[in-house]
Amino acid sequence: MKQDTVPELKKQLSEKEINLGSPIFIRIFKASSELEVWIKEGEEFQLLKTYPICYFSGELGPKLKEGDKQSPEGFYAVSARQMNPNSSYHLAFNIGFPNKFDRAHHRTGSYLMVHGSCVSIGCYAVTDKGIEEIYLFADAALNNGQSFFRVHIFPFRMNESNMHKYRHSKWNDFWKNLKEGYDFFETFKRPPNVEVINKRYVFN
Repeated sequence: MKQDTVPELKKQLSEKEINLGSPIFIRIFKASSELEVWIKEGEEFQLLKTYPICYFSGELGPKLKEGDKQSPEGFYAVSARQMNPNSSYHLAFNIGFPNKFDRAHHRTGSYLMVHGSCVSIGCYAVTDKGIEEIYLFADAALNNGQSFFRVHIFPFRMNESNMHKYRHSKWNDFWKNLKEGYDFFETFKRPPNVEVINKRYVFN
């Protein structure tokens, strides 16, 4: 990690009156190739920075099985043990696929990451500079007491226009379920608790 990354980010956070180490939340959108880092201020999260995803493999829709070269969609959580400062792709963290929902649907796969180096077979790759910043926010939050941070991955921004646009997709029912979690955050500006009941995501 470049030595000037830390002071540069501390300056950005200071301008927003936020401390490095505050809890974070990440959202990923496939269609627009964007990764958002949100940071907690008071009881709500505010958007800190949006990073371009320079590469992900596959198309819109969930990952189904090992080797399908598809990048996952859904609700994931990352703890300290999933952080990898020695990744072959500069820096990385494992998103935790398959989660309980994926396993309930017999979906398989392993080592699905957010990392640098702009190459991917099922992962989400950002630039090396981008992963340095994202990793620093995540590592600082975990070291400061956040037990895990959430990573919510969507095919697109789940507004009514996009839901209508993709209404004939075979994944429409799955995406409607994702939209419930998307809408919760849009309304309350804090990520919901996510459970899996009867093979569906449930939010509160």
